[in-house]
Amino acid sequence: MLADRRHQLILRALRADGPISVVALAEKVGASQATIRRDLVQLEDEGLLKRVYGGAAPVVGEDDPFADVAGVRAEAKDALAAWCADLVRDGETVLLDIGTTAHRVARHLHGRSLTVITSNLAVYEELQDDKDVQLILLGGVVRRDYRSLVGFLTEDNLRQVHADRLFLGTSGVRPDGQVLDTTAVEVPVKRAMIAASAQVVLLADAGKFPGTGMARVCGPEELDVVVTNAPVDEKTGSRLREAGVEVVEV
Repeated sequence: MLADRRHQLILRALRADGPISVVALAEKVGASQATIRRDLVQLEDEGLLKRVYGGAAPVVGEDDPFADVAGVRAEAKDALAAWCADLVRDGETVLLDIGTTAHRVARHLHGRSLTVITSNLAVYEELQDDKDVQLILLGGVVRRDYRSLVGFLTEDNLRQVHADRLFLGTSGVRPDGQVLDTTAVEVPVKRAMIAASAQVVLLADAGKFPGTGMARVCGPEELDVVVTNAPVDEKTGSRLREAGVEVVEV
């Protein structure tokens, strides 16, 4: 079994069962205990779980509820959202990530001949009555406070679709270009969105450099464009451009 598949099964087991032993994981995944231990080391390094004696435990998220974040840096987020909406061409299929900035992108897409795919309940509510937009809501477990859908159903749905571009949110961008999130449960969905998209556009206002987060979503090589509202610090900007990322200051 490929490592990525093992990691997916390990994270699913943690989401479903909570803390679990190496022995139990080895049985569930069908791998040796030595292999599972190496997997746990890697997943902990990526911030996706916490190793405990004899096994692993899920990481408890530290993100803020949607309503609390919606008004933070609202003007900056709206400027980023407007630029991203202008990037979209009629007839495209667009993936919108969770979060308040993606919701603002949706506000600028009204009346457009588009297909929008999302796990963001705020985006769904924004566009549900717009007959010009074909709206696809991904399945999954509802996180009510965070207005999102997560879990293996969401990830499985994403493997069945392809988008022209993804507008991806983040909690922070490290100086080495690594994209972070504060909540491990959202990370597999974000990764599945990246895999389903021809172009990945990261929306990161000035507060996201370096921002917060302990779970790694992706490296700079998986991004195509970073849109921000302030000059990116020299080290981060250099790393992004080295990876072929277009950095746009709105």
